[in-house]
Amino acid sequence: MVGGWIGKLGTVWVEGQITELTARGGTVFLTLRDPVANISARVTCPRGVYEATVPRPVDGARIVTHLKPDFWVNKGSFAFTALEMRPVGVGELLARLERLRRLLASEGLFGVDRKRRLPFLPGTVGLICGRDSAAERDVLENSRRRWPAVRFTVEPVAVQGPYAVGEVIEALRRLDADTDVDVIVIARGGGSMEDLLPFSDEALVRAVAACRTPVVSAIGHEQDNPLLDLVADVRASTPTDAAKKVVPDVGEQLTLIRQLRDRGRRVAKGWLDRETAWLAAARSRPALADPVREVERRAEQAEQLRDRARRSLTGSLDRAQDSLEHLRARLVSLSPAATLERGYAIVQRPSGDVVRLASEISPGDELTVRFSDDRVTVRSDSTT
Repeated sequence: MVGGWIGKLGTVWVEGQITELTARGGTVFLTLRDPVANISARVTCPRGVYEATVPRPVDGARIVTHLKPDFWVNKGSFAFTALEMRPVGVGELLARLERLRRLLASEGLFGVDRKRRLPFLPGTVGLICGRDSAAERDVLENSRRRWPAVRFTVEPVAVQGPYAVGEVIEALRRLDADTDVDVIVIARGGGSMEDLLPFSDEALVRAVAACRTPVVSAIGHEQDNPLLDLVADVRASTPTDAAKKVVPDVGEQLTLIRQLRDRGRRVAKGWLDRETAWLAAARSRPALADPVREVERRAEQAEQLRDRARRSLTGSLDRAQDSLEHLRARLVSLSPAATLERGYAIVQRPSGDVVRLASEISPGDELTVRFSDDRVTVRSDSTT
């Protein structure tokens, strides 16, 4: 019943990656795997159909197959029979990769703002690479040549084929969970576009974007550009370049330290020389070279100012004295007392009025006669 029901389903087109390709007699057996969903199906293919496919599919190739589902009653298992095979062309692969690139870019996975800086000197470097590969030797040898004390945790994985994506993702998760690992390098030597397809896998790209540890992509050569290069924090053109970016050169750093030290010495010496010259100039100033002389000079200035003030005050007093003498002489010359000293007298009434004419005096008037140094009171008897 099951076989009859399955036989009525008709044919389907299925795309996948070939794994476990074997040929026995007139039949080719292969497993068709979906690398993203991690689902596989057993396929049998007549040798004529297989050999008619150009180019002939090999293990790891991506194909589109026209399949008819079957049910093997004796084994109780499902299988597919290939009626036609078509290799997935490079143009179609590039178009799919471009669509995936635009999708991931729209989600911000390739944004510059999410990329992290590499540590200056990582304590431990996690390395994901092929088993006993040239990429592993390049990274290890160049890194240890640059900084012999650097430590590595190497995770050997398949770097092409149907199992590459799963193994790389699992190694990435282990290294990311290790708190001693400061940076992760994913390295692979060059290869064809089909060989590098696992490093453009969506699941791997998203796994790298989710890492908390900085990731360096060193896939292929300068011209290769898988999607892993876009999501990684740093892209290296080759595994050797990855070693240069991750590990500083001890010789270069020692040279830099020596240059900075010499520069610091020159700056400090220049500053000390300037300050010493300023101090010498300050000490050579008269105020500091001979402080007593400055005090004496100021004392001389004070004495000169005092003498000048005295001369100025004496001259002012002398001039005032002369002026006062002249004014006194004028007052004396104009004073009535001077007239009185020449023998004249002033006649006044008791009220103080001066008597100028004899006719103003009546007999019996009391008068005061004032002389230069005294006065006398008289009474008039008569007038003439």
